[in-house]
Amino acid sequence: MRIVVDTNLLVSGVISTGIPRTLANAAKAGVFELCTSEVLLAELLDVIGRNKFAARLSQAGLTPQAIVDDLRALSVVVSPASVPRVIASDPDDDHVLAAAVTGAADLIASGDKRDLLPLGSYLGIPIVTAREALQRIEAGGQSGS
Repeated sequence: MRIVVDTNLLVSGVISTGIPRTLANAAKAGVFELCTSEVLLAELLDVIGRNKFAARLSQAGLTPQAIVDDLRALSVVVSPASVPRVIASDPDDDHVLAAAVTGAADLIASGDKRDLLPLGSYLGIPIVTAREALQRIEAGGQSGS
């Protein structure tokens, strides 16, 4: 199974415990293929590089660049030829959709209740919460998807 995980969930998975962390750990363990793009990796670097996360990352012995480098290494990194204009209120979310389409993702996992989750799906790719993504991974895990 190939999943695009939105930046907000990746940040949560890095800095806190709970379902986003479980999803991030499943990606690290190879339970599913993480799909992303350089634009999404740059956004992640920008967000986790903010001062509000510095102390927490330092305590964990992590740097923003090391986190992004690790994610790049375990991800399928795609380069969308074009980025659709779908979400007028947050064009950055269009890059999530473009990565999912280009990478032939099975799912998009997001915590974005304002823009992405209300879409429900995009071009047949379901957009679900982290909890729903984990449930789908567990359900499909037995068949090797």
